[in-house]
Amino acid sequence: MVYIKNEVEIRAIRMGGRLLAQILNDLSAAAKPGVSTRVLEDLLVSKIKALGGRPAFKDYDMGGGVTFPSGLCASINDEVVHGPALPGRILKSGDIIDLDIGMEWPIDPILRAEHGFPENPHSPFGGYFTDMCRTVAVGKVSQRAQNLLKVTKRCLDIGIKQAQPGKTLNDIGSAIQKYAEAAGYGVVRDLVGHGVGYFAHEEPNVFNYSIRPNSRENITLKPGMVICIEPMINEGSWQVEVAENDYTILTADGSLSAHFEHTVAIKENGPEILTLD
Repeated sequence: MVYIKNEVEIRAIRMGGRLLAQILNDLSAAAKPGVSTRVLEDLLVSKIKALGGRPAFKDYDMGGGVTFPSGLCASINDEVVHGPALPGRILKSGDIIDLDIGMEWPIDPILRAEHGFPENPHSPFGGYFTDMCRTVAVGKVSQRAQNLLKVTKRCLDIGIKQAQPGKTLNDIGSAIQKYAEAAGYGVVRDLVGHGVGYFAHEEPNVFNYSIRPNSRENITLKPGMVICIEPMINEGSWQVEVAENDYTILTADGSLSAHFEHTVAIKENGPEILTLD
């Protein structure tokens, strides 16, 4: 089911998204050579708690009885997504790291009342979900790593531009794929973006590649939809594999991977990025 959010709910998601964006800025600045991902995890959790929220990914059910161990997805170099921040790993100059974070906010009923937000009936904590990611350079990185980050960020911008009422999910995916492949990169097929707001992950799937125009999944975008657009772009092949921990996704050829993401509301006059500071 694709949920349509009303203006008050979008206002709650927007406010939470702005707070989350500020946290991501702090994490990006802290991702330096010699820093442990445990330090980044502790920073994330403490800041979310202080704001009256909770990390959306901590103990998230990955299926098969496996839960994700940290609030921060810290995917390094050839890790596409779902790299755990715990136990801590030390960052080195030349690394690139995806800082993928989600938050449910506000979970405090008093805080919700202060802002005039309704309780989210789909969550036992009552808050609304936002999700975002940025891949950052650690210290001095290679020119090829810089190019990958630049192209992936541009893919996100291109996808967001297509998020107009009346356009389709295929318009988003086709635009991203066309740009990435023209630049010589692989677009991951096994992972997609998603709806967000009532849950950390909702329908619809938001593709970063072309799908059949007549597919049932190629829905038309409507005002009130809130989606996460998140291109995952590999330096080499688009193909991926699963690590031994059963949840981290790696590039199959060992090449670098980058990932950028925003939470976006479909509005009458076009897309609104809700995860901006």
